[in-house]
Formats: sequence, structure tokens, C-alpha cells
Amino acid sequence: MPESSVETLSLNAAVSHFGARLRAAREARGLDLNHCAHNLRLPLRVLRQLESEEYSGIDYQVYLTGYINKYARFLGVDEAAIQAELARLRPDQPQPALVATGGISHSRYLLEHYARAATYVVLTAAIVVPTIWLGVRGTLDRDVSHLAPLDAAPVAQQEQMLPASSSSSAATVASASSAQAPAAATPSHADEQPLLASMTPFLGGDSTQPAKSAPATAIADAASSGTGAHSLTLNLPNASWVEVTAAGGSRLEYGLLPAGSVKTYRSDQPLEVRLGNAGGAEITLDGQPMALDAYRRANVAHFRVELRDGKATPASF
Repeated sequence: MPESSVETLSLNAAVSHFGARLRAAREARGLDLNHCAHNLRLPLRVLRQLESEEYSGIDYQVYLTGYINKYARFLGVDEAAIQAELARLRPDQPQPALVATGGISHSRYLLEHYARAATYVVLTAAIVVPTIWLGVRGTLDRDVSHLAPLDAAPVAQQEQMLPASSSSSAATVASASSAQAPAAATPSHADEQPLLASMTPFLGGDSTQPAKSAPATAIADAASSGTGAHSLTLNLPNASWVEVTAAGGSRLEYGLLPAGSVKTYRSDQPLEVRLGNAGGAEITLDGQPMALDAYRRANVAHFRVELRDGKATPASF
């Protein structure tokens, strides 16, 4: 028999038993189906179908061709045998073309894209806008001062302004006693007024002009507050809101002082002083005059009294 006829017969035999050849090549390499499926990233079911030549479960020729090429070349099968098997399996009639599924129209894609972007914008606004609003509102609530007219002195200051003279006439005492009943029947509006926090004057007239004559009751308000070797004296020609705080947080003064008040505060610790309507005010620190120009902003003075080497000295914040 000619040599070409022998080669043709061997090729036909190889083709007719291509699945057996795949199995023999795998076993010769000492591989199992699980190992081959893992390395080729193919289902184990597909490799079993190729070795048993049961191709009925693979619908399209293009899939079957790819499986055979991939598996046979992985096992080192001869290329001529692979092509012969593929030629044998080539269908006589054309198969239907593959159609991509799962696509969407361009208009729907644009709608989903912009809807997603709008969702991000709405969520961002829902988080950022309340945060900014709360921050701004908290700042305003912290900075806004409570307002009250300067001509309404606190009750404590009204009690200090009462004359302490023991030479009052009996007629005055009697008239005060007779007026006590209607006064008790009249509701007190002083307690209903809000706590003074105004740092600027609200006087009806010109508050920058010093009082022409200080009342005797105001001048009598020169009593000292606190104890200590160092003294701070305020001489106020105009009604002024005053806050004097010691180092421990205790307040030596907090409220409105009427025009003509002279107050002295003694302490051995640093003091913090806030003085509203500071125009014309005279400050004395341990008997030495102190200028307020360096500590004023508008018509409000704010400074500290610090102790350095046993000496009281003013300092700004």
C-alpha cells in the first residue's frame, strides 16, 4: 500500500476518535478533568462532552470550534488532527448569526445617566445645605447680644442707690408707709425686663456729653467691692454697662451703672473688665490713671488687669 494511503487512513482514524485522542493526551500528561477545567476556565461538563464527542448540547458552531481549539492545544494535540476534526464538524447549512441582547436605546441611556447625576446632586444638597445653615445659625445665635435700654437700672443697683442716711424725717417714713399699699398692688415691670447685654448706649439724648451734676446717691456708690491689695476704680460720667470678672469666674460687677457712678474693685487676682459706653469714662489702677484708647472698639472697652512682679498692669485680649 502506498505511503500516502497509510497516512490518510491514520488521519481518518485519529479524526474518527478525536475525543479518545484528547483523553489519551490528557492522561499521558497526568492531568485530570478538574485541573484542565480550572486552567482553561471552561465548565467541566464541556470537557467531558469533548472527550466523549457528544456535541449536541453546544448550540453554535463557533462555540464548539473555540472549545476544541482551546482544549486540544492545551493538551498538545497535533494541529492537523485539530483542523481535520473541525472540518468534519463544519455544518452543511449556515447557522443563524449571533445577536447581542441586553442593549438599551440611546435615549434611555441618557435618561438614566442624567437621572443618576441629578440624584447625586440632590443628596449632596440635602447633606451640605443643612450643615451650612446650622453652622451659620449657631454663629449668629452666639454673637447676637440681648438688648435692653440703658436707662433701666437693675434692681440691685436701684437698692444701692437708695440713700443710707439715718436722719430721714418721720414724715418721709410715714408717707412711704402710706404709699406702700398701692405700690404693692401695682405689678413690677422691672423684673420683666430682659437681662441687659447691650454694649452701646440707647439713651434718648446725647450720651457722649458728661453729666452736668452727678446725683448725691450715685456719688455715694463709691463703696469698694472685693478684697485685695490692688484696686481698680471706675468713674463713669455716663450710664454704662459694666462687667468685672475675677480669675476664678466670680463676678464683682454685672449690670448697668447709672451716670456719675464711682466704683472701686479690690482683688489680688487678675480681673477681666468689659465697659460699655466707655466715652468719657475715667479708669484708675492702683491710684494711677489708665487710658482706654488702646482697649476700645467703637464705644466698648475690653481689657484685663494682670499682676506682674507684684504690680497691676492693663493688657488687651
